[in-house]
Amino acid sequence: MTVNLTPRAYGALERSTELTGDNRTDVINRALLVYSLINELVEQGGGSLTVVNKDGERERIHIV
Repeated sequence: MTVNLTPRAYGALERSTELTGDNRTDVINRALLVYSLINELVEQGGGSLTVVNKDGERERIHIV
């Protein structure tokens, strides 16, 4: 499969590979899973995700 990325998306891909140590394929696969989850929440009328930071602090992200 060939993917044409905008410069901004390519930059995000490169930053993600640097931060995680994952290869490009793994980063793209994970991104698609997250994108699918967000779309499912939107289809259900919204929802929220809870992110737990390294220091244990919790943040709630609301999807509407």
